[in-house]
Amino acid sequence: MPELNRVCGMCKTGMVADGRTTVTLQRGETTVVIKGVPAQVCGQCGEYYLSEEMTGRVMAMAEDAVTKGAEVEILRWAA
Repeated sequence: MPELNRVCGMCKTGMVADGRTTVTLQRGETTVVIKGVPAQVCGQCGEYYLSEEMTGRVMAMAEDAVTKGAEVEILRWAA
């Protein structure tokens, strides 16, 4: 995860800080939207950076939706 007060790697002008974001993933016929995921978020362009831990948890949630055969699954992050 980027350090606090780090310049955004995408837009090169904004600063990233702790925040929350919506992650949307698609695999085959399944689309998963997870709202409120903890991340480092750029205040300028909105690009987000997930920690390794958060990435693993998000991917596990998405895999569960694929396994269930969901076409669209919208979830809210639970700590």
